[in-house]
This record gives sequence, structure tokens and C-alpha cells, in this order.
Amino acid sequence: MKLGELTAGLSILQYRADPDLDVKGVSYDSRQTQTGDVFVAIRGFETDGHRYIPQAVKAGASCVVCEEKPEIDVPYILVDNARRALAILSAAWFRHPAKELKIIGVTGTNGKTTTTHLIKSIIEECTGGMVGLIGTNANVFGDVEEEAARTSPESYDLQKLLRRMVDAGCKWVVMEVSSHALVLDRVYGIQYEVGVFTNLTQDHLDFHGTMEEYLRAKSLLFSQCDKGVINLDDPHAQYLMENAKCPVVTFSENDVNADIAAKRIKLSADRVEFCVLTIGLLLDVEVRIPSRFTVQNALAAITTAVQLGIDLQCIVGALKNCRGVKGRMEVVPTGREYTVIIDYAHTPDALEKVLISCRELTKGRLVCLFGCGGDRDPTKRPIMGEIATRLADFSIITSDNPRTEEPGRIIEDILKGVTAPKSCYTVIENRREAIAYALDTAQKDDLIVLAGKGHETYQIIGREKRHFDEREVIFEHLSRS
Repeated sequence: MKLGELTAGLSILQYRADPDLDVKGVSYDSRQTQTGDVFVAIRGFETDGHRYIPQAVKAGASCVVCEEKPEIDVPYILVDNARRALAILSAAWFRHPAKELKIIGVTGTNGKTTTTHLIKSIIEECTGGMVGLIGTNANVFGDVEEEAARTSPESYDLQKLLRRMVDAGCKWVVMEVSSHALVLDRVYGIQYEVGVFTNLTQDHLDFHGTMEEYLRAKSLLFSQCDKGVINLDDPHAQYLMENAKCPVVTFSENDVNADIAAKRIKLSADRVEFCVLTIGLLLDVEVRIPSRFTVQNALAAITTAVQLGIDLQCIVGALKNCRGVKGRMEVVPTGREYTVIIDYAHTPDALEKVLISCRELTKGRLVCLFGCGGDRDPTKRPIMGEIATRLADFSIITSDNPRTEEPGRIIEDILKGVTAPKSCYTVIENRREAIAYALDTAQKDDLIVLAGKGHETYQIIGREKRHFDEREVIFEHLSRS
């Protein structure tokens, strides 16, 4: 591809390169740059891509796209927004795969992963088409399942993934869209068939600064989709509806004035049942994923599928065949007289919802094991400490992914919110030892919630990612006892 063709969609401040230059690829990481690449210098959280222009040129970059004039002699194109430029160049390099797909984007603090899985299952069963899935747990299409590095990939990696999905035969893609991806232009230029909002609660304030900025970030999705689906039960719904640049429909488990609503909700140990109410129709729904918040996730999926033109009867039938998602209210087989559930709950709202849901399923004690991530919003730590010790009968406070913070300091922050008597909780910094303690002290009919790790099979300690799968930890400990 010629440089002039590749860069046709850019907003250019200076063009100091030959438009007839043959381009061999696009890169944004100098360590991955190859001969003939166009290197895009983007500013990151910890470093600045402009610092690595010499390394990229040494690796063979033939042109640089940047926001500042390079300090070395190299053909360059100056732009005002290099992240946006990377998205445009990546889409062009991979021949605009998003234009060959119907893409559904789901954003929100909690519920994204389960909602995307439900939507994928509905589309596959009701249309027979292959559906790609991009999200926190994994990227999936056909027989391919790959671990996801982040919820929403960088724009180059996303466009590359979309091209692979198109070439594999996908007609649809359902993806989680993080607030980071929206603010950092990772999804710039993608037009969604439907954008979905699940909820907004405290998270990522280390990045956004305030809840107002976090909300504004989420609202960006509704400026690049054809239709919007919004949870009317969330207190931020009105803001999103007023600022959406597309037609919006709503769902609710509390308000029958929503376009699609739930009535007669029944929770069981292995499923939820409710009636879905829409104009002129009232149908029974069954989803075999226990917990109260499954209702909202299912409503989001139903409303989305209706907007895609899928028959409601088929939607209800597909939901009945859906199973749970790894790390989301996942019951771990133990062969014991107690139950262990692994859940990704790592925000105050998610932890509260999980514990309230589990309380309805618990015959004995409700035990909560949790920690908080390092190098992330510290203000949620005492809040989660208060929630866990208030809602669980016994809490085990431990490590999550401490990253570069001292685990003990994180636990101290958590304890600032704890007002329960010391008999109601304990602190065991080592997560493996904490899980062993939970299993060793479990009583008949107890329900033990391991919160925070969910689908993750690692712990990040310092800058090292170490293998740590809670399912394996449980099995190994029980096999020795």
C-alpha cells in the first residue's frame, strides 16, 4: 500500500514524506516495528512513544506519524492526535474490517462480560451466523479462543482482530467497550449497530479522576452507534439519554414504563426466571445463571437482540440454553457440604450485588474472601471493606493484584472502612493461604465467595504476572486434606 493511500483519512498538520512510499506495515511499539513500517508515536501512561522514534527507525520504520517533530532525520507526518491517527491508519491497513461486520458494543462498570456472552449466544442460535466475541475473559471466534490482554484492545490490535474475524467468516461481533477505550480512541471510527449501557458505579477513578468524567467517557459510545440500549434503573440513564446522538430504547427490572421490563422475578440456586414485558407481549424467561443481576444482564441482551430484528420468541428460547461465564458467579465443584463461588466482583457495586445475591442462596454462613488491586483507585478500598464485613457473616481480607504497591498498605486502606467486630473478619495477606483458611474453616451449608479474580489465572505482583488459578488452588488444597 502506498503511504498516500494509507494516510488519506488523517487530519494532517505537516506532511514531510513521499506519498508514493511503499508501506509494509503499521506499528506503535518500537519493539515490534519491522522494515518498511509506519511507526505511530502515541503517548502512554508510563512513557511517550516519541521517545522511541530512534529505536523504531533503527528497526526499519520508513516513516513516523507523530504529534511533535522528530529530533532525528526521518520522513514524518505531523498530526494533532496520534491515537486517533493510529485508529485511522490501522483500519485502512486492514481494509476496514468493521465495515464488513455488524458490531454490538457493551459498556458499563459491571455486567459487560455476561451481557456480551448472552448476546452472542442469542445471535448465533437465532441467525445461524458466526459471531466474534471481544472482551475481558477472551477473544473468541469459531474454534479460536485467545486470552485477552485488556478489555478493549489498542486500535491496531482491534482492527487486526476484526480482520481475522471477517476472514474466518464472522458476520457479527459483540464486544465489551471500556471507558479507557472510548477516551483513548481505541474504538475510534467504528460504527456500532447497537451500543448498550449496563450500569455505572465507582471504578477507574485513578484514570478518570471524577465520576462525572467517568460518566462522560461512557456516554461517548452513544455518539458512534445507530441505536442505543440503556438501563433505565441506573441513576445516570437520564444523562445518557439526553446526550445520546442516536435513538435510544430502555430496559428495566423495576419500571414497567421502560421499553422492555421484567415482572414476577424468581431466583433459584441454579437459575433465574421472570416475565419479560414489551409492547403487546408477555413471555416467560429462564436463564440458568443464578443471581439477581442476571435479570438486568438478560434484559440488556433481550433489548439488544430486539433492536437487531430478532424474534422475541427465539430470543427467549436461546436464553434458556445459555450457561454461565467463567469467573462470573462460577460454582466450583468441591464434593463438600459447602459451596464455593468465584466471581470477578472488584468494585464496590459489584461486590455488594454479589453478596446480596448470594445471601438469597445461602443456608449457612456467607463467607467473603476479597482484596483490592494495587495501582488502582484507592478510594474504593474502604468502601469495599465496609460492604464485605456488613453483608457477609465472615470476611477474609487478602491480596488481589497488588502490582507495585505493598499488599499490607492496600489491606490497611481496606480496614479503614471496616466497623464490624474483629470476630467477623480476619486478615491473611497471602491469597493462597487465605483460600486454604476459608476451606479449612468452612462449615456445612456455608457459601464461600472468592471475589475479585474471576476468570483471571494470574496474580500481578510488582510488574510480574504469576500463574494463579483459584480453581487449581482449591483443588490442590482439597486433594491434600
